[in-house]
Amino acid sequence: MDSLEKVLGLTAVVLLVAMMAIRVSKKAGLPSMLLYLIMGMALGNAGLGIDFSNALLTEYLGLGALVLILAEGGLTTRWNNVKPALGLGISLATVAVIVSIGVAGLGVHLLMGYDWRTSLLWGAVLSSTDAAAVFSVLRGVPVLRRVAASLELESGLNDAPVVLAVLLLAGTQDITWTAPLLVVFELFAGAVVGLAIGFGGAWWLRRIALPAGGLYPLATMALIVGAYTAGGLAHGSGFLAVYVCSLILGNSSLPHRANTLGFAEGLGWLAQIGLFVLLGLYADPHRLPEMLLPGLLIGLWLLLVARPLSVFAATAPFKIPWREQVFLSWSGLRGAVPIVLAMIPLVYGRDTAQDLVDLMLVVVIVYTLLQGTSLAWLARKLGVLEVVAPHEVQIEASTLDRMKAHVLQIAVPMDSKLHGVYLSELRLPPSTTIALVLRDGAPLQVAPTVRLQYGDEFLVVAPENVRAATERRLRAVGRAGPLAGWFTRPVVRDAVVGVEPSVRRRPRPRPRRGSTRDVGDGPPTV
Repeated sequence: MDSLEKVLGLTAVVLLVAMMAIRVSKKAGLPSMLLYLIMGMALGNAGLGIDFSNALLTEYLGLGALVLILAEGGLTTRWNNVKPALGLGISLATVAVIVSIGVAGLGVHLLMGYDWRTSLLWGAVLSSTDAAAVFSVLRGVPVLRRVAASLELESGLNDAPVVLAVLLLAGTQDITWTAPLLVVFELFAGAVVGLAIGFGGAWWLRRIALPAGGLYPLATMALIVGAYTAGGLAHGSGFLAVYVCSLILGNSSLPHRANTLGFAEGLGWLAQIGLFVLLGLYADPHRLPEMLLPGLLIGLWLLLVARPLSVFAATAPFKIPWREQVFLSWSGLRGAVPIVLAMIPLVYGRDTAQDLVDLMLVVVIVYTLLQGTSLAWLARKLGVLEVVAPHEVQIEASTLDRMKAHVLQIAVPMDSKLHGVYLSELRLPPSTTIALVLRDGAPLQVAPTVRLQYGDEFLVVAPENVRAATERRLRAVGRAGPLAGWFTRPVVRDAVVGVEPSVRRRPRPRPRRGSTRDVGDGPPTV
């Protein structure tokens, strides 16, 4: 590339082709990263002949892309969804990693004949599941929430201990009994830094008055990237700091939150595309046939021995059914992370490092095709698919920043219990307004007597302080109809729809003896 115009033009073409490849990968049920990897190889020695062989630059750019991918994963992860699986996810990211490194290292030692340190180094590189691969494939397979949440947490958290293990084993210093203590300290320091910057950043973003709404996504990403740097300066795990910080920010009430999540998602896609094209560009397809048989054998050992044993060890305290354990074992997708980690021994000048890079390319290509395309089928066979009601309401939200409110866009899906419900029966929180109802693309007059039908779309304006309650109520009605929660929780007042609806109210409780106010008004005064 001898001109800026050619570089920019080729970059634009690669991005456009990569975006079109997303649709192909979604239909095939495999991570789009494989298509990006092939595109990079086509641009490299096997195709256009672009020469790129800088291992150090590849490592730096790869680690930077992983920061952005982890940031997007953390920002878009719902804490309420993953909280029940927190213990299992942490166990998979720690206990499973330790067992996997040992068992995978044993396989490398037996198959390749390397010394134990080199074998364990290879095992460490092989042991990290990839956040980009897991997020892109798993979110398209509606498995049980506990399983999906634990896999997301594992892929987001296990990069930190694996990176520390690779750096420790790739170096030249002796490994002593203090090494595990050092790893624990770095993980703890990274978590503390992530917590501090996450909560502090959320507090700061809610109070700062930036002159443009588009600056808030930039400020959020700057905080997350800053967490990586701060984690390193504190001698902690920068990757753990990034994931913890982004998880906190993503679950905080931030200004322009919808724009921030959209920006992070786009940045995550850009990082994935750039990372895999870069790795494909660096790879030399002419060397891959030499590592084909070792890659297939080691990948098979990892898939059928190391991963199942590590999952069994991590899930033993939680009494996970065997069907879920099998799916967790099969879902340990490898992607960019192992290939980037394989660059670290190459930069350190280890003798077998180039073979490790080539082997990881073989393992990623072959076994991602095998696992990624079979996850949905295996989930059905094992019966671990989430029974998602066809009438589950999908709600899209956008922010009205100056009004401190949110616009919720709701569509009435087929078989939804919203069908046939009068607007007056929604009983949304006070100050919530139903602003628009569309039927067959035409607006209806908003009134309590309007009855929702399949295919209707309507807009709800909810103040920031009642948005969560509004969403819960809409989903509850979508699942159980207008009587949802009637006998189990107090009924909130109706949304404002222009006319005061006539709805049966619960009688207010009588005041306690000796009190001067009703029970529902506050504590009694004697």
